[in-house]
Order: sequence, then structure tokens, then C-alpha cells
Amino acid sequence: MNTLAVVGAGPQLGMSIARRFAREGFSIALLARREEPLERLAAMLRDDGHEAAAFPADVSDPDSLRSALRAAEERLGGIDVLEFSPAPTKADMLARPLIDASEVTVESVLPEFDMYIRGGITAVRSVLPGMLSRGTGTIIFTTGAGSGPMIVPRVANVQIATGGLRNWALNLHESLRERGVYVGHVALAAAIGHGGPAAEPDTIADAYWKLHTERIEPELVYDALPDDWQVDQVADKFTVDERV
Repeated sequence: MNTLAVVGAGPQLGMSIARRFAREGFSIALLARREEPLERLAAMLRDDGHEAAAFPADVSDPDSLRSALRAAEERLGGIDVLEFSPAPTKADMLARPLIDASEVTVESVLPEFDMYIRGGITAVRSVLPGMLSRGTGTIIFTTGAGSGPMIVPRVANVQIATGGLRNWALNLHESLRERGVYVGHVALAAAIGHGGPAAEPDTIADAYWKLHTERIEPELVYDALPDDWQVDQVADKFTVDERV
């Protein structure tokens, strides 16, 4: 049985991705910070007849993340698909507010680097050797579309980090595409669960399954924003998800 690890799992998109892959026979490893709500999500998957387990981890702490991914592989087997989509909780946003491009400081960017860059590199380094030894694997990074295709000045401190993660993902795709490992980046412009059918998490999750199975395009720009939405609304909605 193949295994999917969702790093940054939450009750909306993360769970929809988990369910989508579970329906195809995958075991599911859910990783996020808070053990109790994370275990509730895993229990929901088990209640539906899927193999799933919770592995608490702080994405910003390399030792914590490495240990959780190691525990996931020991319990569920080698990780065949890594989906990396950390996002700040509402509490995080109070402690680390969004900073406009004209007000960015080094101090405002460093925590975002810890989450996205350090976390992303740590996660990949934990699972990539196994993928390469098996000759197959999938890594999908998810960031807000402000990481590249969309300009949202008021979220600049986050986008400096997510833009770096996107750049690495695209280069990693090119580096690994002849070695059996597919790498993709999803630039997500959506208020998940709001704004119409295309913004529903189950619909978005289908796009992840397509990336995994088709293994061609290095990037999917997923735009599910209504035409009349303003940049401020985008910043408020797609940078804050219900994370655990």
C-alpha cells in the first residue's frame, strides 16, 4: 500500500487531499502541531475505512518534523507522496502579522523562512532518499498564489519565503524529473470553501490527484477567486486557513 504524508494538515484542503488519495488505496499520515485535533482528523479517516494516523510535528522545528516523518514511515511504510502545505493559524497571525512590502524587516521574514524554507527542505530531505531508492515518488508543494503569479503587496513578508519555496520546487522538478520523482507546485488563489464550486476543497483535491497521476506540469496556478474580489480580501482569506 502506498503512503501519503500531508504536512500542515487541516480540516479543509488537507483532509480533502487525504480523502482523495485514501480512496485510491493510500495510507495517510497527517502532520501538524496540535495532537488532539490532528488525531480527530485521523479518526475520521479511519471511521471511513481508511488507514490513517496522526503524527504531531512543528514544521518550524527540524528535529520535530524529521522525527514525525520517521515515525510515519515506521508505521505506514515508505512515503510515496509528500504534500507540503504549512500555513499560519489565527494565533500565528496575531503573533506574526502580515507586513506590507514597504515595511518588511529581516525580523518579519525570518519566522516565515523557518516555516516554509526550513520546513520544506527538512521534509524533502527526510523522504527523498527513500523515493530515489525506490525509483518513484511525488512531492507537491502548496503556497498562496502570491508566491509568484499574483502580486499582493500587503503579504510581502510571507511571500518572500513562499516565493523562495516556489523557486526551489520548480528547480527541484527539473533536477529530479529523469530520476523517477515528480515535483509540483500549486499556486493557490482561493478562499477555500467560499466563492463557488471551484473553491470547494474536494474540487481542489482532485487537481492534486491529477498532478500526481499525470506527472507532467511543474506548476498548477489554481485560481478560484471571483472576478470582483479585491486584493485585500484575497490576503485575508487565502493566507489564513483552519490549521491544527
